[in-house]
Amino acid sequence: MNWFKNVRQRIPFISKRSTEDTLWHKCRDCQQMVFTREYEENLSVCPECGHHGRIGPAQRFVHLFDDHSWSVLPAPTVREDPLKFRDQKRYVDRLKAARAETAGSDALVSAQGAIHGHEAVIAVQNFAFMGGSMGLAVGEAFVRAARAAIAAHCPYIIFTASGGARMQEGALSLMQMPKMTVAVQELREAGLPYIVVLTDPTSGGVMASYAMLGDIQIAEPKALLAFTGRRVIENTIREKLPDDFQTSEYLLDHGALDMVVERGELRDRLAQIIGYLHPQREAAA
Repeated sequence: MNWFKNVRQRIPFISKRSTEDTLWHKCRDCQQMVFTREYEENLSVCPECGHHGRIGPAQRFVHLFDDHSWSVLPAPTVREDPLKFRDQKRYVDRLKAARAETAGSDALVSAQGAIHGHEAVIAVQNFAFMGGSMGLAVGEAFVRAARAAIAAHCPYIIFTASGGARMQEGALSLMQMPKMTVAVQELREAGLPYIVVLTDPTSGGVMASYAMLGDIQIAEPKALLAFTGRRVIENTIREKLPDDFQTSEYLLDHGALDMVVERGELRDRLAQIIGYLHPQREAAA
């Protein structure tokens, strides 16, 4: 027995401790270490480089709604695993794991409340739930939120974050694209603003449908916004793409967005836009 095995037998092995309150967060962009509390108090935006981290529905609602007061719309009941899909895992098992991890029923959560006194319905895609993928539940939740906005005669705001259609639901997932497009048209017929805030990342069938149909198109800084991958495009057109291709700033420069707004300014900017687009309902004094 060599000396290492001998010492190892005498010294008990202590596993790496993981605590709920981790002190440090490493920025994905600049790689700097920042205090987790400072990072969270800054709305998950790196104080060193301004990189906007991914956040879920609960954090969005806390930041956007007045007095931390809102009502979450009931999650729709849809047929789960309609294709009895299985790859390395069963689809039903993937859903159970995602629900346990995120405490949400699916990738889109909607709530109704007020932003600086302006009533609004806000829907948020949660990228942590299977990459924010679009399936039957997301499509139905989107439509119900839009109709809740119509019933309340208020704007509908959606925060997109998705890798695209959910492959485990096949063509049924793609059918959500025209379904949600019809819901957007219902909002327009009711004379209500439909505001889209694109966050990192938004891609695939989501980018090709309701994410680009807003009356106002907003994006967070440096978000990845794309229909298909950079490498696929370069191989197709046989050209090198610009370094900032498929970013918020690139799309703004080329007329695909109306504005890029930092997360800390979104609440005030949304209230301002609603005041312009929906003056029928005055903000509460």
